[in-house]
Amino acid sequence: MQKITPCLWFDFQAEEAVAHYLRVFRNGRVLATSHYGETMGEHRGKVLTIRFEIEGQEFLALNGGPQFPFTEAVSLSVDCADQAEVDRLWDALAEGGSHGPCGWLKDRFGLSWQIVPSVVEAMTRSSQPERIDRMMGALMQMGKLDIAQLQAAFDGG
Repeated sequence: MQKITPCLWFDFQAEEAVAHYLRVFRNGRVLATSHYGETMGEHRGKVLTIRFEIEGQEFLALNGGPQFPFTEAVSLSVDCADQAEVDRLWDALAEGGSHGPCGWLKDRFGLSWQIVPSVVEAMTRSSQPERIDRMMGALMQMGKLDIAQLQAAFDGG
C-alpha cells in the first residue's frame, strides 16, 4: 500500500466511476472493496469504498453522497507520450463530461483531468524564455492540446 492515496468522493457512483476509469486506462485493477455495515440503514450492504489502481497509482473511491462535489481545485494530471494517447484519453475521459481550456476536462462524474503531452514539460525547461512564451501562448488558446502546434510555436513557426 502506498503512503498517500487520493480519496475520490462520489455521489454513490463509485462503482460506475471505477469501471469507467479501468476501461479508459490500459493498466488498472480493483484492489479491494468494502461495504456499509449493518448500522448504516438504507446504505447497509452497499459499496462503501473501492481501492483501485490505474497506471501504478492507487486511489480510493468513496460512495459518500452529494455533500462534497468535485471542483477544479483538485485535478488529475496525466502525462501522455504522444498525440495518439492525448486524443484517446481526451475523448474517453470527456465522454459525458465537458471540455475545458488548456488541456483540462471534466469527466461525467465531475472530476477534473489535465491531459498533457510529456513534451510540454520538456519545453518549459528550455533555457530560452521566448520559446516557452510562444508555446504557452499557443497552449492557452487550445482545448485539447495539439503537440504539432505546440512544437511549431516553440520553434517559432
